[in-house]
Amino acid sequence: MIYRAIGIMSGSSLDGLDIAYVVFEETGGRWNYEIITAECASYSADWAEKLYRATALSALDYQLLHTEYGHYIGENINRFIAANNLAHKVHLIASHGHTTFHLPQKKMSAQLGDGAAIAAVTQLPVISDLRSLDVAFGGQGAPIVPIGHKLLFNEYDCFLNIGGIANISLKQDEKNIAFDICPANRVLNMLVAEKGLLYDDEGKIAAMGNVNEKLLQQLNELEYYMQPFPKSLPNSFGMDIILPMIRNASLSTEDALRTYVEHIAIQISRSFQNIQHSTSNLKLLVTGGGAFNSFLIERLSYMLDHVEIVVPEKKIVEYKEALIMALIGVLRWREEVNVLSSVTGASQNSIGGALWIGNTD
Repeated sequence: MIYRAIGIMSGSSLDGLDIAYVVFEETGGRWNYEIITAECASYSADWAEKLYRATALSALDYQLLHTEYGHYIGENINRFIAANNLAHKVHLIASHGHTTFHLPQKKMSAQLGDGAAIAAVTQLPVISDLRSLDVAFGGQGAPIVPIGHKLLFNEYDCFLNIGGIANISLKQDEKNIAFDICPANRVLNMLVAEKGLLYDDEGKIAAMGNVNEKLLQQLNELEYYMQPFPKSLPNSFGMDIILPMIRNASLSTEDALRTYVEHIAIQISRSFQNIQHSTSNLKLLVTGGGAFNSFLIERLSYMLDHVEIVVPEKKIVEYKEALIMALIGVLRWREEVNVLSSVTGASQNSIGGALWIGNTD
């Protein structure tokens, strides 16, 4: 079977809306894919501010933003379809939306971006609300991308995504496990914004700084890092807990970035120590914007000297998560498992996602 799907992802780094048009082919349970075209639709300052402030809104204003953002996503998809001559070529859309509240301990996770609005604007089938069923089954609702690792990237032993939040996924004892490690690009980007920049290109500014050992120790002693997996992080952990700690240390931007890069690298390396008796002969695929941070990858390579770290082609680095959202949508359409309980800690695997039919003609 061949499926032509669009995957939509808005990460916690707030850089923009990732849109990927993917063709999947499934034969006898084996999946192949090709990302035909993809883009990141950058957020305006106004939209970035709306999403950043969403959790402070009243219930009514939050719901209004949920609807408005759904229409915004739909309009961007229509523009993307027109620009790439994809009319009548898309079978379905899978939209992750933008995570706001994430409280799995209370069986709740919320993503902005009303699927009904997307379906109405695009007139296409839309699958949204991808995490809620897993959370209802007692899971973390995150990470949900390991199903894509299992079906599309089985030549690798483990996977590291360094986005707004860094997370890891691998197979251990025939079970897929994954968890959020620590806030990453979202914090780094907020720190470098003090210099009027969107991000620290290749980590060059961080490389000029010095590690503040006192702050580094405080960061590494945060309670979350001591918790066993499965576990996941809300965006607020980076913004409300970590960022104030760094700013209270009154460091230069260079030293703050250097210290936080070291923290990320340490927490990633500790994650390997916690889940593997041996890190030798492992092949690690690194994606997400942090894969372009050469200094961070250098520090990580030093700490994981027995791991083969692979940074793939740019399209995979940038759009792997949008690709996997498209796959999750296809699996939902086929009514097949698309969220793994061994990863999230749920009581069972699930077929997650709400389906909205945009056109009944």
